[in-house]
Amino acid sequence: MFIPPGFVQRSLVLSQGTVVYFEADPDFWPAPPASPRPLVFIHGFGGGSSSYEWSKVYPAFAADYPVLAPDLIGWGQSDHPDRPLTTAAYEALLAEILQKLCPEPPMVVASSLSAAMLVRVAIAHPTLIRGMFLVTPAGLADFGQDPSSSFINQVVKLPLIDQLLYRGAIATAEGIKLFLAQRQFADASKISDEMVAAYLASAQQPNADVAALAFVRGDLSFDLAVDLPQLTTPTTMLWGEAAQLTDIDTGRRLAALNPTAIRRFEALPGVGLTPQLEVPGVTIGLIQQFLEAMAL
Repeated sequence: MFIPPGFVQRSLVLSQGTVVYFEADPDFWPAPPASPRPLVFIHGFGGGSSSYEWSKVYPAFAADYPVLAPDLIGWGQSDHPDRPLTTAAYEALLAEILQKLCPEPPMVVASSLSAAMLVRVAIAHPTLIRGMFLVTPAGLADFGQDPSSSFINQVVKLPLIDQLLYRGAIATAEGIKLFLAQRQFADASKISDEMVAAYLASAQQPNADVAALAFVRGDLSFDLAVDLPQLTTPTTMLWGEAAQLTDIDTGRRLAALNPTAIRRFEALPGVGLTPQLEVPGVTIGLIQQFLEAMAL
């Protein structure tokens, strides 16, 4: 298990299955959080993704906010159903998690495709979320891009080949390390053995291939540019300038679609897709600034 000190694992039965989440252990912290407003951390999608990706960041906020970090269905320690997973299903799941776990509208910190889905959740439920801090939010089909045009997308659509590829090239220690180095980090020297082990543990859960392959095939992709102008929830965007799957020009174009809701766009030079793992200290500082601005 990869649980930060001072945190405990809980579970919650929802309409799509059981979700595991992590929260501060009340026996560890000497006083309750200063604010009653929940701070929820949502992980992105990719081979072996889970709430672990925020585990170097969320402990910094436990003294001030009720911190929650769930594993989404199909990832981490949560249920892994052997059925097709859709964008609509994940958006419904995200809304249900926030409704069931948060007694008042939370502040949400999220990354990549999940962050893009949360934009649509916030549009559909404008009172559900108080504010959002989104790291490289993209629907992966933004501005008319075709997410299924790459060679790897075509390969994983082939029956049996997709399973062989997942088991032999993705859900292995070397496959995970290569994925992190090529897709998530600008500086591969910052990839630790612990990170590889945490991603591998998630990737090797029974039926973990179902959600992962749906993501790789592009089944979960959508054009966020169509939805973003409708957003009213105060939002900050953070983008690593070296992000691979979603380049920073796409990020700037998305932010420009709604400068009223997107109150800040911050670019990090020399950082990849997951600054929360690559430069957690910087990410913590920027989230703190976001929370302070939201309190004004």
